[in-house]
Amino acid sequence: MINDVLCVILGGGRGTRLYPLTKDRAKPAVPLFGKYRLIDIPISNCLNSGLNMIKILTQFNSESLNKHISRTYKFEAYSHGFIEVIAADQTMDRTDWFEGPADAVRKTLKHFSNPKIKYICILSGDQLYKMDLRAFYEFHIQKKAQVTVACNLADSRDVSAFGIMGIDGTSKVREFVEKPSSEGLVKHLAVRRGGAEKYLCSMGIYFFNKETLQELLSTSRKADFGKEVIPEAIAEKDVYAYEFEGYWRDIGTITSFYSENLLLTSPDAPLDLFDEEWPIYTRSRSLPPAKYAQAHIENSIVSDGSLIGAAAIKNSIIGLRSKIGDNTTIEDSIIMGADYYETREEIRHRKRGAVAIGIGDGSVVRHAILDKNARVGRNVRITNERGIQDHEAQHHMIRDGIVIVYKNATIPDGTVI
Repeated sequence: MINDVLCVILGGGRGTRLYPLTKDRAKPAVPLFGKYRLIDIPISNCLNSGLNMIKILTQFNSESLNKHISRTYKFEAYSHGFIEVIAADQTMDRTDWFEGPADAVRKTLKHFSNPKIKYICILSGDQLYKMDLRAFYEFHIQKKAQVTVACNLADSRDVSAFGIMGIDGTSKVREFVEKPSSEGLVKHLAVRRGGAEKYLCSMGIYFFNKETLQELLSTSRKADFGKEVIPEAIAEKDVYAYEFEGYWRDIGTITSFYSENLLLTSPDAPLDLFDEEWPIYTRSRSLPPAKYAQAHIENSIVSDGSLIGAAAIKNSIIGLRSKIGDNTTIEDSIIMGADYYETREEIRHRKRGAVAIGIGDGSVVRHAILDKNARVGRNVRITNERGIQDHEAQHHMIRDGIVIVYKNATIPDGTVI
């Protein structure tokens, strides 16, 4: 274990770009890949890298995140490791809330006072990647850096989505341009990698010397790392860029969340969930294996505890405890499953015509996300055949053409969406 590093995971703001998945939960608590949560990705990277002192900063819908962390991550009584959620609070000195990621760290610095901690690793709570943070840590020490920014390679067409770094021959950062409006503004910052012209984009993952972080935040009221703190630090501090060449994606929007989830169903998935040397940790549940009737399943992930009837499932993710009826079709969709099974007594006393948790017989679901505990009746069609891009209704929403059925929503028999 590395004992002089504290990892701080930013829980994000209101999660408006992921709404309605963040309607009733914190962004880091959004379900992922059928059985995980978004927060499990950065936590697993920390634990697999020998970093087990972790604090998670959040302020919106904190209960969902608190519950997942407390039920999932338990260390031995005599271990020095911990994972703690720090929610925004009001004090006798101030009554405001977090105003951005850097401001969140600034207002919680009092919790990082352990003198044994020499370095702070800042991570995001809504990214997909597998990264050995030990190599990042060793690079930071080797360069005698005060700040190190993890970078990934971006193509010219994508530069406007990222902060672009300009480095010298020692990897020291000389220039930083946040989300340039055109490639021309950063053309001089291009690097040659693998025989092609690329750009170094900030991943929003940083290593700070603790005293440097304290100084930068105490002498400024800046609220954002990428837009404000890092660009200003370049002029005053030794800031280096650490190049990470692996798969990395920000999944903070509905479109990116949907597409990156479904990439995991392909045979050549960019993120290996079956790597025993680098597991993704999550809550352990005593659920039975998935059970199938005469189902036809192609390029899909089916999670524990699912009951699948004579269904046709293609390019989809089926979450924990999903119940899918006979003659159903599910394509290119994310079914998040359920938090519980209905008991025999609940089923017996269900009102006539009431819809059960799951997807009823004869229904069709395409290009959709069904949140937890959704009740979809029989012969329902969720296909957005009219190609609507954005729409909001009582029990569902369409964003960027993707139909999202709300958590705990009920879609009656025969409904067409």
